[in-house]
Amino acid sequence: MLTTINALKQPTRWEWVVQALANLDTILLDHSHCERKAAGVAINLMFRYPSNTKLVRMLTAIAREELEHFELVNQWLERRGIPLGPLPAPPYGATLNSEIRRDEPMRLLDTLLVCGLIEARSHERLGLLADACPDRELAQFYRGLMASEARHFGIYWILADTYFDRETVMQRLEELAIVESNVLATLHPQPRIHS
Repeated sequence: MLTTINALKQPTRWEWVVQALANLDTILLDHSHCERKAAGVAINLMFRYPSNTKLVRMLTAIAREELEHFELVNQWLERRGIPLGPLPAPPYGATLNSEIRRDEPMRLLDTLLVCGLIEARSHERLGLLADACPDRELAQFYRGLMASEARHFGIYWILADTYFDRETVMQRLEELAIVESNVLATLHPQPRIHS
């Protein structure tokens, strides 16, 4: 049974699941890109805020785990004969990143919350794939990654709550969560984890 992280405003529509299952090879390739990007974002945050000890410590763990997931997804690509290659990105990430304010300290808050929302959506979508995927082994693989995605959401939430007051965090999370749901309201024609 799928559990949804309550930061998400709208659940994924079933049309996405149908699209994803009809294009599993593309979804796997995109998943590889997502894991690599997630590791890169965590590393970039450590470089941008090196004096934030708790952030560096917690994001080191996330970066390590995202790279492990990158390798695991790449093993699936190899098993299925799918070559690594570029994919055009859907508007999801760019839209969310455009909402990140450029002045500190709001830039840090927005980045942490956007990262958290992406992890929350990944948790939900991997769960949907785990429940619906006809390949039992691949479904089990997706199910195994769900807990990590939820934990990563939790880490980004804890960091936002550490460096900012709760009321500010909750207000901005509400605003960003609406944007996140709106960008997914229309199914992107190209199948992606976040489309």
